[in-house]
Amino acid sequence: MTTQVIVLNGGSSSGKSTLARSLQAVLPSPWLAFSIDDLVAAMPAALQSQDGGIEITDGGEVNVGRDFMRLQDAWREGIAAMARAGAPVVVDDVFLGGPSSQQGWQKALFGLEVLWVGVRCDTAEAARREVARQDRPQGMAELQAEVVHLGVRYDVEVDTTGKDPLECARAVAAHVR
Repeated sequence: MTTQVIVLNGGSSSGKSTLARSLQAVLPSPWLAFSIDDLVAAMPAALQSQDGGIEITDGGEVNVGRDFMRLQDAWREGIAAMARAGAPVVVDDVFLGGPSSQQGWQKALFGLEVLWVGVRCDTAEAARREVARQDRPQGMAELQAEVVHLGVRYDVEVDTTGKDPLECARAVAAHVR
């Protein structure tokens, strides 16, 4: 069976979005790319600051509520529907819940051929990238660097620390069927 979805999981500033764009450049056919940041940006402003939505503290901690989880489940189902309709998809996510986050994707993507990719980056390098980005509270990268990988199973892992994004993309693409 042909790979229909590539799920990238890693902490903030680990290089997932850059890897997704690089995969689009090296894969032989067109792939759509979606990020958890797209979901957050699509939510009403009220859900980005209230109970039930998503809260990102000044120290980089992320807290999500019931409304966020409901919309995230629908987002996952929508991505799965695109893949089922014939659009191969790269997903860039942060498994804050570790294995339970992966299980949410497994439920939505049931019956599809999925490549699970762990995106790692040295914590100090991720923190440096975070400061350079200026769109994340300092501390988020450090808080997420390891916890998002605990208990998660991958088909392939890449470490973006000091590596060319295209090199990492080629390593992932080698596992795409």
